[in-house]
Amino acid sequence: MTLSDQVVSVVIGVAVASWELFEEAAPYLFLGFAVAGLLHVLVPDEKILKHLGKSAGKFRSALNASLFGIPLPLCSCGVVPTALSLKNRGATKGATLSFLISTPETGVDSIAITYALLDPIMTIFRPIATMVTALLTGVTENILGERAASKKEPVPQKSNLLMAQPMAACSDSSCGCHTGPALDENASMVQKLREAFRYSFVELLGDITSWLVLGIIIAGVITYVIPDEIIEGYLGGGVFSMLIMLVIGIPLYICATASTPLAAALVAKGMSPGTAFVFLLAGPATNAATITMVTKFLGKRSATIYLSMIALCSLAFGLLLDVIYVRLGIEVSSIVGSASDVLAPEVKTAFALLLVPLMVYGVYRQKRSKV
Repeated sequence: MTLSDQVVSVVIGVAVASWELFEEAAPYLFLGFAVAGLLHVLVPDEKILKHLGKSAGKFRSALNASLFGIPLPLCSCGVVPTALSLKNRGATKGATLSFLISTPETGVDSIAITYALLDPIMTIFRPIATMVTALLTGVTENILGERAASKKEPVPQKSNLLMAQPMAACSDSSCGCHTGPALDENASMVQKLREAFRYSFVELLGDITSWLVLGIIIAGVITYVIPDEIIEGYLGGGVFSMLIMLVIGIPLYICATASTPLAAALVAKGMSPGTAFVFLLAGPATNAATITMVTKFLGKRSATIYLSMIALCSLAFGLLLDVIYVRLGIEVSSIVGSASDVLAPEVKTAFALLLVPLMVYGVYRQKRSKV
């Protein structure tokens, strides 16, 4: 076989593996995006804001922010202006950090794709670990912040970004997270459903498509090209493997939905579920841009708490998850993606074929809106 034939064979193999992953995820992605659209039109931002201020208390404000952020499908870049806007309108710093963590780490779309590509245990564990991480970070910031208030820590300089509305646009062109005009509160049910569909399958899907496709292609490469022995040898489990994934995940920009196919492919190749979970927890919540923004607008102390708590909780939950699988006697690589077997192959293919033109149209509309 010539070199060109080998290249063609690899490309075809990666393409087939990537498409199979996309088919597995498609029905659950569709469900996740639909629920995200309903949340967008049914839960006003003002209802969220009033539960995040100082009047709610150090613990309650962080808890509310952690819970509110879990279902919202905002990426780690797009959530920054939203969270800082909440801070500017009265939310505590702790609630702001909690929201910054819980929102990008998970969402209805990423929960759905976790069920499709991984397993029910990870699907349940992921939002719980996210909530606890966000809550601990927020409470820690609120407690330490109150103690530091007497030292008159300089108030971070405000910018035009802070004056944005709660679901403001992300100005970073690498993100694409944005929202359309606010829906009138007296809108009819038909208008609300139309707006939900537009938000889910035009705006949100357009925002996430490039990262999702990249994640699925990389997962296809891992599935088809990388030998199992390499993953098992270096990332099979333990603190060292998790530290490697932590170092990779913290500066990397990747959304929760796009990170899931990568984790699924690595777990299928022999990575321990705990090691994969470190990447799923740390990767979406942090990236170089977010860290910079948190440092600038919330201060160095808040940025240190933010990174430290994410790192510590990621490692702790990763080790705990490995213990859970060992105690249950489950070989995770043998059940990855098995939860989606309840659907017939024809149904998965139909949803995949339905999503493809919606993804193309969403990207097209997103690019036109930037012109």
